[in-house]
Amino acid sequence: MPALLSLSGLGVSYGHVEAVRDLTFDVEEGEAVGLVGPNGAGKSSTLLAVMGAVRWSRGDVRLRGQSLRRLSPQAIARLGVAIVPEGRHLFQRMSVQENLALGKLGRREKRSVRIDDKWVTAQFPAVVDHGSRPAGLLSGGQQQQVAIARALLSDPDLLLLDEPTLGLSVPAIDAVFDALAKIRALGVTILLVEQRAQRTIAFCSRGYVLSNGSLRLEVAGGPDANLGPLVNAYFGS
Repeated sequence: MPALLSLSGLGVSYGHVEAVRDLTFDVEEGEAVGLVGPNGAGKSSTLLAVMGAVRWSRGDVRLRGQSLRRLSPQAIARLGVAIVPEGRHLFQRMSVQENLALGKLGRREKRSVRIDDKWVTAQFPAVVDHGSRPAGLLSGGQQQQVAIARALLSDPDLLLLDEPTLGLSVPAIDAVFDALAKIRALGVTILLVEQRAQRTIAFCSRGYVLSNGSLRLEVAGGPDANLGPLVNAYFGS
């Protein structure tokens, strides 16, 4: 049985600049996998390639064995993939509820839906407390709640998150990781890009360290993970 997500020899270039080089790894159904590394390592480009937002120059990306080459982001979303992009990308003048309604547009026709309005409102207070307010008036942490909730309302099998704790306070960071734990408990597979390497590896079942667009190291995750190899790979020692 193929992995839920499989990258094989992935390469992403912007003009003459290679952002991702020969990247190969799998993400199994139900896993939480972290991508960590310094700025410019190719983490965001990897997520954008999976989502079809950038085209890859070589290699392949497969979802349950099906190649995603030449598919649009909308088509990939309908296959069960959702992304929470860096910077959240909410429509600032639209209300929270209007932003959330956009998340349902990519929902597939299924007999049962794991993540619906009731589940989202129970997990994300900002959705309840500020539903009629323009999204741009919310705090950073509240906006991140809305961005994650919007992605979840498509009821994805695979959730991609790009720096979901960027610029947030410590309590807001804790709230994001608490929400991710509940999402994972529902069986949603997570591919998480984060600068907070140690916390990411502790949360995930395993992680990959990227540097200069290449895979540097695979590390086992969990709260008792050995972080020595991670630190050495992250800082290039």
